[in-house]
Amino acid sequence: MEIASVFGNTAGLKKQDIKTLERLYRRRIPPEKVFTQEIVRFISDLSLHINRQVAILVNRAGVVTHVIIGDSRGIFIPDLSAFPLGKKALRGLRLIHTHLSNEPLNLDDMTDLALLRFDIIIAVGIKDSLPHTVYAAYLLPESSERPYEIMEPARVYSFHLDFQAFIRSVEEEMDRLRYISPDDKRERAILISVSNKPRHEQEESIAELNELAGSADVVVLGSVVQRIKVVNPRLLMGMGRLRELIIEALSKGATLLIFNQNLTPSQMKAIAELTELKVIDRTQLILDIFAKRAHTGDGKVQVELAQLKYRLPRLTGKGTAMSRLTGGIGGRGPGEMKLEIDRRRVRDRIHLLERELKKLSKARYQRKRRRVQRGIPIVSIVGYTNAGKSTLLNNLTESGTFTEKRMFATLDTASRRLRFPREREIIITDTVGFIRDLPKDLMSAFKSTLEELDDADLLIQLVDASNPGFELHIQSVERTLRELGLSDKERLLVFNKIDKLPPEEAGHIAVLYSAVSISALDRNTFPPLLSAIEERLWSEKPAGMVV
Repeated sequence: MEIASVFGNTAGLKKQDIKTLERLYRRRIPPEKVFTQEIVRFISDLSLHINRQVAILVNRAGVVTHVIIGDSRGIFIPDLSAFPLGKKALRGLRLIHTHLSNEPLNLDDMTDLALLRFDIIIAVGIKDSLPHTVYAAYLLPESSERPYEIMEPARVYSFHLDFQAFIRSVEEEMDRLRYISPDDKRERAILISVSNKPRHEQEESIAELNELAGSADVVVLGSVVQRIKVVNPRLLMGMGRLRELIIEALSKGATLLIFNQNLTPSQMKAIAELTELKVIDRTQLILDIFAKRAHTGDGKVQVELAQLKYRLPRLTGKGTAMSRLTGGIGGRGPGEMKLEIDRRRVRDRIHLLERELKKLSKARYQRKRRRVQRGIPIVSIVGYTNAGKSTLLNNLTESGTFTEKRMFATLDTASRRLRFPREREIIITDTVGFIRDLPKDLMSAFKSTLEELDDADLLIQLVDASNPGFELHIQSVERTLRELGLSDKERLLVFNKIDKLPPEEAGHIAVLYSAVSISALDRNTFPPLLSAIEERLWSEKPAGMVV
């Protein structure tokens, strides 16, 4: 049987020392015990002999999984990807190591305990060339006043703990106090905003990120808003604060950190190196939602193109920080590929998709020409995501476009006919929702779809009047229209969801903005809208509507 390696600071050790250390892998600890007197004596003698700390990691079956050599002051824990934490409260490994000067657990020990979620950490203090004192600590449930419990120091020979019963009790209490069931397969996230913007702006933005996370079927366990004077170019925030945040996320059972700010490739790598939690940013989250919602050929091509353009600069190497970008949130969809793929192949795929988009654009142009030849006006519904565009299209045209109370429920463009009196008809289209700070890669990829707005004779700018931030939504949509060169396009401002407002407030908003008020769920509110559409398109007094 192949003997496992000795990890850590092995430089300068004799071959015989290495062989002696490797013999630790043959030792077994009874499952009900934390350690045995024999194994403690063995690592203490080795530690004194080489004048370095010696550590072992032991699983719950009592098997030694890692033998680690440090220096006289500490140890460095190796990669534990073979023992993933996943959604468990604890990793299932205990750390037992020596302290050459019989010193108690230090800050590095407690940081390892909290960040790596060990079952328990044991330091064996050596005194007078013998193992003398046991210093032990374990993690507490998230709702506790402190993150961990440091046990009373005890002499090695008098330390007794029924480990199986102890760890079962700790885990049961942790699971009981966690926010969601361990059987829930959804990702669990902490949302993070780090910016020098005013706090109210950050809170509004992170509330929107919360909605986006919901659209991606992510369970949000909490959010952190950090207002700082100067953004740390490497980690966004200070190392100490980031570690605190990661420890808090782990204690809550999070599997994912979602940053509201778009991270550079180097920031993503630096943050991911500090934790095995997946780390994604706002752009990745939106890409994931788009990947789930793309159903047509156009939509799938555009999403894959946006994904590849986003990932290309992040294909800098192998390793855990990069491999976390595949699979699950942040790595879903038609563009999902192994990140070890060759850059050239990614570029080739991007060029292929861009050519495919041009073909699809030509097909759309042909359809547009046929419409123009027949003289059918085109009306496009635009607006912030979740404003109710698809619901309005469905109830105006009695059709069945997919709707859901989630951001970006509709990704693919839908077109329907709407008949007016005097043998008149229009083509009315529903478009992908806008959002503040829409990622540039997405804007670029969806430009061909959004170009259809240029063909429209009228834009219905739909606004969710019940949203407290509707003014910011109006500004965001107008900014996007400017970027698309559509700011001069004929527009009709329409306030939706007035059924959620007092009648006098709905009327006041409509007058203030020279807009039409409707409820997309109530067809009885449509006549003023239909009158306004007919008047804008045919510039004459309407003579009653037929829907």
